[in-house]
Amino acid sequence: MCGIIGYVGKHDSVDILLDGLRQLEYRGYDSAGIAVYGKSGVSVVKTQGRLQRLQDKIDAGERPFGCCGIGHTRWATHGEPSDVNAHPHRSGRVTLVHNGIIENYMQLKDARLAEGFTFQSETDTETVAATLDHYYEQSNDPIQAIAQTIHDAEGSYALGILFDDQPDTIYAVRKDSPLVVGLGSGENFIASDMTVLLQHTKQYFLPEPGEIAILRKDGVEVVDLAGKPVHKDVLTATWDVGTAEKGGYPHFMLKEIHEEPEAVKRCLSPRIRGGKVELGISGLPDDTLAAVDHIHIVACGTAMHAGLVGRYAIEALARIPVEVSIASEFRYRDPIFSKHDLVILISQSGETADTLAALRLAKEKGVRTLAIVNVPGSSIAREANDVLYTWAGPEIAVASTKAYLVQLSVLYLLAVKLGCLHGQLTEQQEADYCRELLEMPAHIQEAIDHEPEIISCAKQLKDDEHVFFIGRGVDYTLCQESSLKLKEVSYVHCEAYAAGELKHGTISLIEEGTPVIGVATQPSLYPKTVSNLEEVKSRGAKVILVCREGDKVDSELTTNLLRVPKVRDILSPLVAIVPLQLLAYHIAVLRGCDVDKPRNLAKSVTVE
Repeated sequence: MCGIIGYVGKHDSVDILLDGLRQLEYRGYDSAGIAVYGKSGVSVVKTQGRLQRLQDKIDAGERPFGCCGIGHTRWATHGEPSDVNAHPHRSGRVTLVHNGIIENYMQLKDARLAEGFTFQSETDTETVAATLDHYYEQSNDPIQAIAQTIHDAEGSYALGILFDDQPDTIYAVRKDSPLVVGLGSGENFIASDMTVLLQHTKQYFLPEPGEIAILRKDGVEVVDLAGKPVHKDVLTATWDVGTAEKGGYPHFMLKEIHEEPEAVKRCLSPRIRGGKVELGISGLPDDTLAAVDHIHIVACGTAMHAGLVGRYAIEALARIPVEVSIASEFRYRDPIFSKHDLVILISQSGETADTLAALRLAKEKGVRTLAIVNVPGSSIAREANDVLYTWAGPEIAVASTKAYLVQLSVLYLLAVKLGCLHGQLTEQQEADYCRELLEMPAHIQEAIDHEPEIISCAKQLKDDEHVFFIGRGVDYTLCQESSLKLKEVSYVHCEAYAAGELKHGTISLIEEGTPVIGVATQPSLYPKTVSNLEEVKSRGAKVILVCREGDKVDSELTTNLLRVPKVRDILSPLVAIVPLQLLAYHIAVLRGCDVDKPRNLAKSVTVE
């Protein structure tokens, strides 16, 4: 959602803040601003719109000077996008930026209005600034004022704060929302995620909720809400700057699709040894998995679609029943748990608000939890009982691609391991699956190599405003993910349907020229899906078929045919999704869409 950057050090802060905000663009935003502590105090420059507009405003004569400052990209939740609603917000001696949601902001606002305070904006953020300034006026103690404000302000949020009479000092605190403190030489940073700081430092730590970080150029102090010192272990980022840059590609999304073979290899190779799946190296003991007799997979968006594939794999290979739930629904339906349940939480960022809340619900109920995440040290990773990292490296584009494939990879490993531990797979079968999984990066590359054919297909679909996806079994889950991907980046109305449901209403939407993309990679279901495609073809549909190399296809049925390498049926999602990701990308490019930063979307959804 919103993004925070802060810098204190020996250099002029403006360019560092602006560059940091550019690195945060992928999170989604509608306005931006900075506040800099200079010789004349704190100066704020902010504006609605893209960062170039902020840059232009600064270049036009509003450039502040100083070696300490905070910056923000806003994604509107309270109050429309506007200059006045943009961050940073000032109140009295307080200037702050805020990522998250203040759930009781009306209560805070009413308290300040009763004291005669006049609000300038419609935001929940200004109520925090006013509340913090109120307590600071009473105590003149930053730590005490922050502690009282955190006590009063309900919700999930992170704050970066400047006090007028605390020169060259940044205070940072969080309550569930992500926040990273970067440690440099004679300079220190705060940010919403570590990728923003890679060009400056790889040393960082993660403050816990309720810990206050006090940043000055010569060091960082951490205290709890009572002002007592807190020791923090310093971590070292394993990513480098190059992995967070485009590397010659026109967009991050295309770069990340082309990185999929290497990402899957990096995810699988260390966990397969001698024809066996070894998850113990990730800290997940065999006896934990051996006791599991029911699994809940909980996630949002693309991660949830990965979970749907995981359900097919685990049920097929281990014969363990699996439920897949949208995180925002799971936590409100009073789920039924039993003694040997396992709740698997999937999140690229490890900070997805609803998934984190579902994790906490499961732990409250005494159920064991397993996180599948990409970001080390993220909230979900820290709070789950066990963690399997996907090791995808940074994913910058809002539309998730390579993260989906590595999530699938981990779920396949888990399915094979469970199948062995529960007596459903022999040693030879395990070895066969391990060999075939290790071959998948090469097959994924084969699928990518068909990009010219996919571009040709995209050119034929770029002007269509409605697209339907149909499939059966695990192919239907690919339709759901493909539909999401296309609508995310191209703004085309898309729907995914189980092919067997066509006669139950969906077919009424088919008319002359309607594109219908059929996914048919399962031999046992192939004839039925093709039969459904023939039905829509007879009603004028433009049929695009994704199938395996060697499958027989009537040349009169399809407008376009996208073939993928022939692999084991249950593993087909790893290759079949690739042309559909590329198709979504190229349609969006041809339509002139902002592929990496689609409108109204955020990379990491850290509020409910």
